[in-house]
Amino acid sequence: MSVATLKSLEEIDAAAVRAEEKAAFLLHLRAGGIRDLDLLRALEKVPREIFVPHRLVDLARRDLALPIGCGQTLSEPSLVARMIEALNLASHHRVLEIGTGSGYATAVLAEIVEEVMSFERFQTLAIAARLRLQRLGKTNATVLFGDGLAVPRESGPFDRILVHGRLNEVPPLFIDLLAEDGRLVMARPNPGQNSRQVLVEVHRGEDGALTETELCACRLQALLPGTAKVL
Repeated sequence: MSVATLKSLEEIDAAAVRAEEKAAFLLHLRAGGIRDLDLLRALEKVPREIFVPHRLVDLARRDLALPIGCGQTLSEPSLVARMIEALNLASHHRVLEIGTGSGYATAVLAEIVEEVMSFERFQTLAIAARLRLQRLGKTNATVLFGDGLAVPRESGPFDRILVHGRLNEVPPLFIDLLAEDGRLVMARPNPGQNSRQVLVEVHRGEDGALTETELCACRLQALLPGTAKVL
């Protein structure tokens, strides 16, 4: 058997392994309750492996939170999927994302909606995320290095807001940025549960009233104001 033939067989085997991992990845998410078909297609299409450090590529299709630098973490796929599904997205939506991180959720959102504007307080992460999104051809996603708690009001309104972090309450700014019939997803402390957190979906009705729905337990870092001075 020639070297070329061996190499070809190895490539076929590697492709088969990747296909099996992707299938298992999607089956796991479906078993966890994810039913939105547009979201599942986006999760299938976006390669999570390019959003994690090279040394962790083998873990990219597992349901694990992984470190991404600057002391930040890429949440487990099941949590990312749960957060995005709770937004109840439509193709015409404008989405504001707070906490770009690696850009993985940004890319998934960009597969589904018309426009994504994402803020990241770490310049290192913002630059890396932009490059990854460019690599994937996501021209409808913009990553901005800036304070996610000081988004310019003139950039709104947004149909949906996704916050990758924990807040004690919904900031008035986010309410102002949210369109009528808009939805926001974030984590907040669970009262009386010590350090426990809960993921919540906040709906703004046409009359401006807010309705909060608890989704599931989660563990996200507190959202901090300002930008990182060094990173």
